[in-house]
Amino acid sequence: MNVLIIGASRGIGLEFVRQYRAAGDAVTGTARREEGLAAIEALGSNAIALDVADLESASRLGWQIEGAAFDVVVVNAGVYGPSTSGLQPPTQADFDAVMHTNVLGPMRVIPQVVDSLAPDAKLAVLSSSMGSIGTRMSTSGWLYRASKAAVNSVLKDASLALSGRATCVSFHPGWVKTDMGGVGADITPAESVSGMRRVIASLTPSDGGRFMNYDGAEIPW
Repeated sequence: MNVLIIGASRGIGLEFVRQYRAAGDAVTGTARREEGLAAIEALGSNAIALDVADLESASRLGWQIEGAAFDVVVVNAGVYGPSTSGLQPPTQADFDAVMHTNVLGPMRVIPQVVDSLAPDAKLAVLSSSMGSIGTRMSTSGWLYRASKAAVNSVLKDASLALSGRATCVSFHPGWVKTDMGGVGADITPAESVSGMRRVIASLTPSDGGRFMNYDGAEIPW
C-alpha cells in the first residue's frame, strides 16, 4: 500500500508511520519542523515539510504528491489549545491557533490530496470524542471541543463529496499517552494506531461518514 500521514512528527502520527512501514508499506509523512522530518525519514519514509495552518505551505502539498495514488490518507495534525473548565472566552490568538490547525487545516489539505488518491482509497481524520455533542457531559477544553465538532462536519462533507471514490471516516484515537494526552492516559500510541489500522483495513464504502472509536465502536455525533 501507499500511505500518507499528515502530521507525523511525533506521537500518534509518527506511530502510524512506524507501523505502516513495519508492515512493508510505502509511507509519506508530513511535519512542520526539521526534527519531525528527520524522525519520519529515520523510519525509511518520505518526508514533506507542511504546516497545515499556513496557506502557502498547504498550497504546495498538491504538486508535491502529484500522481502518488495513496491507498490510505490519515489527517492527524492538531493542537489542544488552552485548558479550560467553564465558559472562559478564548483569546483571539488561541482561537486562531486551534481553529486554523484543527479545522481550516483539514479543509485546506483534503482538497489537495483528492487527485492523488488511489481508487477505493480510505481517508481518516483524527477527531476526538470531546467533539461529540451527543455524548457531551463536560465543558472542559471547550475551544478544542468546538474545533473537533467542526472537523467532524468537515469529514462528513468530504465523505459525501468523495462518495464512490474514497471512504472517509472520523476517528477518536482514544485517550493516548502523548504530549497532548499526558502520562495518565489510558492507552499507548501503539495500541491506538494498531486499532485504527485494523479498522481502516476493514472499511467498506458503506462506512463512509462514520465517527468511530479507535476500536471501531460507533460514536454519536
